[in-house]
Amino acid sequence: MTRSDAQRLTAWVHGHVQGVGFRWWTRSRALELGLVGYASNQVDGRVLVVAEGPSETLQALVDALRSGDTPGHVDLVVDSYEAARGDLTGFVER
Repeated sequence: MTRSDAQRLTAWVHGHVQGVGFRWWTRSRALELGLVGYASNQVDGRVLVVAEGPSETLQALVDALRSGDTPGHVDLVVDSYEAARGDLTGFVER
């Protein structure tokens, strides 16, 4: 994949998603998909997921976030896409 083929996903996950293993679960799915990025708890209770990779693979991650099979309970995922920046390595929990 060249950088021009990559996209950057920013997803705000709303619901009961902190203190339930959600970031760990998201990291596992992202690594299985070969994505780079992070999942970060926010002070307002949301989790911010930022990932880079092919658009189809990013969509698979968003589908997983919306699947109902996550730890806790997801009420809403607000996702947006832009060109990849190439500044991420690995996938970490923040």
